[in-house]
Amino acid sequence: MTRSSVGPVTPDDLDLAVRLTVELLREAPAAAWDGEAGSLEWSCWETVEHLADDLFAYAAQLGPRTPPSEREVPFVWQRRRPEGPANVVFADREAGPDGLLQVLEACGALLVAMVRVTPASVRSHHVFGRADPEGFAAMGIVETLVHTHDLAAGLGLDWRPPAGLCARTLARLFPDAPGDADPWTALLWCTGRTELPGRPRLSTWRWHGEPGY
Repeated sequence: MTRSSVGPVTPDDLDLAVRLTVELLREAPAAAWDGEAGSLEWSCWETVEHLADDLFAYAAQLGPRTPPSEREVPFVWQRRRPEGPANVVFADREAGPDGLLQVLEACGALLVAMVRVTPASVRSHHVFGRADPEGFAAMGIVETLVHTHDLAAGLGLDWRPPAGLCARTLARLFPDAPGDADPWTALLWCTGRTELPGRPRLSTWRWHGEPGY
């Protein structure tokens, strides 16, 4: 699978990923949000907050006139409980699941907008490599698709994103992804969520945010 064969990751791809996730999560029973999200130690509510926080943080990395090259934009991240995710973004519990999903949708829209307006020549820091706007869009898609997989397991929902969306994201961030699996299964393997024939489940993994490899 090559970038030339599947095309680039676009802001519309990211918008689609977030929209499909929000549509799916609206089906979740209200009583299920405090259960664990798949194999994660976080609750489903915390996992959505973490996902929203990722999308917000990626948008923020593209925001400064001179994007940071050595560190994240220095917001204060904090945990609501010792085992929970460290976030800037939290949702008001009194707003319920609808409010939580609105927070997710809003953070996704921020990243979509930043990717649309940021010149392709811009580079900003990420621990997995200084990325361009397309790279941050692809990172946002990975976070969205894979954490929705975790959430679907915890909430009792069925989730399978479009193959083309997965293929473009794999080609941008995972150049060594196995080519003998369908794109969604390959993405789950690349992010340590499943095993493949002859390939055990990964205990550590990373993507390649740098453009032009």
